[in-house]
Amino acid sequence: MINSDCILGLKMVLDQAMVAEFPRDFLGISIPDEPYKYYFVVRGQRIIVEADVSIQAIMDKLQSYKLRVMLNFEGLQYRLGDFRVRVGKVFPSHSENMRGIVMEVEYLPISSIEQSKQIMKEFLEIVQETLSNKSLPGQFTHTEPNFAEYGLSDQYTSQHAAIQYSTVMTQLIASSQLAQAGRN
Repeated sequence: MINSDCILGLKMVLDQAMVAEFPRDFLGISIPDEPYKYYFVVRGQRIIVEADVSIQAIMDKLQSYKLRVMLNFEGLQYRLGDFRVRVGKVFPSHSENMRGIVMEVEYLPISSIEQSKQIMKEFLEIVQETLSNKSLPGQFTHTEPNFAEYGLSDQYTSQHAAIQYSTVMTQLIASSQLAQAGRN
């Protein structure tokens, strides 16, 4: 079972002169491979910060940011030869309404993102073809953030995973808002 949390925070600044100094929104992410670490992704400025998990308690005590959305990623992990596949559902923390299904695929022998692109592409084509034959509703969309924008190297790390989770979370929130606007 995998568990990941993503939090979208919104700043609360008492001194309006300081507003421009702080990011408006950030995503806080904890991932199962690094339970003692917490990642902040500031998408607007393309910043990722790695902190000790105790930073969450510090942020709560300071009350400088308030929680807007908290999504949980919960599912299972499989090992298929040289691939690690995680499949899970995404839902808001205080709700059972599923927002989406997430699949994370990692090719274990190669940590270079560039070198693994072709084999990952072929693996995902097989998965997509298999799912299309099952006549399931919905579709998987491939997300590939530009890690260089965040100053990350080609070697895959937990910071790369945090950026991927933040990208997925942003897409899920946007699609949820579009669906809600369509109902209104």
